[in-house]
Amino acid sequence: MLNQTSVTEFFLLGVTDTQVLQPVLFMVFLTIYFLNLAGNGAILIVVTSDPRLHSPMYFFLGNLSCLDICYSTVTLPKMLENFLSTHKTISFLGCISQLHFFHFLGSTEAMLVPVMAFDRFVAICKPLRYTLIMSHQVCTQMAVTIWIIGFFHALLHSVMTSRLNFCGSNHIHHFFCDVKPLLKLACGNTELNQWLLNNVTGTFAMGSFFLTLLSYFYIIIYLFFKTHSCSMLHKALFTCASHFMVVVLFYAPVVFTYIRPASGSSMDQERISAIMYSVVTPVLNPLIYTLRNKEVKEALRRMIRRKV
Repeated sequence: MLNQTSVTEFFLLGVTDTQVLQPVLFMVFLTIYFLNLAGNGAILIVVTSDPRLHSPMYFFLGNLSCLDICYSTVTLPKMLENFLSTHKTISFLGCISQLHFFHFLGSTEAMLVPVMAFDRFVAICKPLRYTLIMSHQVCTQMAVTIWIIGFFHALLHSVMTSRLNFCGSNHIHHFFCDVKPLLKLACGNTELNQWLLNNVTGTFAMGSFFLTLLSYFYIIIYLFFKTHSCSMLHKALFTCASHFMVVVLFYAPVVFTYIRPASGSSMDQERISAIMYSVVTPVLNPLIYTLRNKEVKEALRRMIRRKV
């Protein structure tokens, strides 16, 4: 990466400037972080250690839990440190690294969600061909592919951002290093960076969202015409609705942040959006996707009994 900048560090302004709220917010976000680690960590341990959960659905859920732990860890520890510190700086290299891993893990999760929805579509709508379509080899290839695409998508942003010239203010109006706040501090032409953010990242977000929506739409249509039991239909619709709620909570703020032009939203709005998809959604994912699942609950009980 070429560092053509006179700025060696950045100052993260954080979530709020109000000093009285800093200790309160520290406790709130610390609790959320621990819940994230506990919930996703438990799921990750269970799906890897219990042979009964070695199926495509739980393979992808394990990937999701791993992503959620790492995704929050990119931003939350630094945020928590800054709540209690007056020295809220981050080095230039640390800032670019945080930006890279944030987009790497975020875009990987954005692509994983439609893969999980497709897995449910095949399991419900084509049950006889499920083991053939979603074989272990296919699932592994899909997972590896989205992780690799996510890495190179993030590398594009981190390299292009590191090449910008930062010659003015080094105060980032955010709680972590992201492309959009950094573009506001850059000197010179940032049109290419903005175009990449709006079009490439926007395509990732919108494409993944519509593919997820399409899978759930086909599932609902299939169940509506094929299921004659009202209770089974109600249960399936409730499950799809809860999954879709998490999908909206993840994709809507992403689209709001990265597709809208820089002048179209305030930094306060963008910080709230970032909290939704980087802090809130990773905590909700284990509750919605797995902890309501009977098989996971049974696996957790078996694991606790073995430990006791």
